[in-house]
Amino acid sequence: MTDLAFSLWPELAAALALGLVVGALTGLPRERFALASAAILLVGLTVLAGLAVLRTVAGGTGLWIETAALVLGAYFAGCVLGGLGRAASGRPL
Repeated sequence: MTDLAFSLWPELAAALALGLVVGALTGLPRERFALASAAILLVGLTVLAGLAVLRTVAGGTGLWIETAALVLGAYFAGCVLGGLGRAASGRPL
């Protein structure tokens, strides 16, 4: 997975940047729907990461699963960091 991360660094940087922008514009989730959406995103990341770590899927499909886990993790981290930045700045929604 480390080799994959090194070869996909532009996609990971783009996902992180997109997550930072989305998190900074929307802030951290506060309403029920937003919390449910964030929970679904986190469950999807957990499932993909579990499949990637356990290496249950081989071949091209396994590559897609590992890629999705890395990119979704970078996006989620960017959303959290952007939301925390918005909360720290004190900007209202």
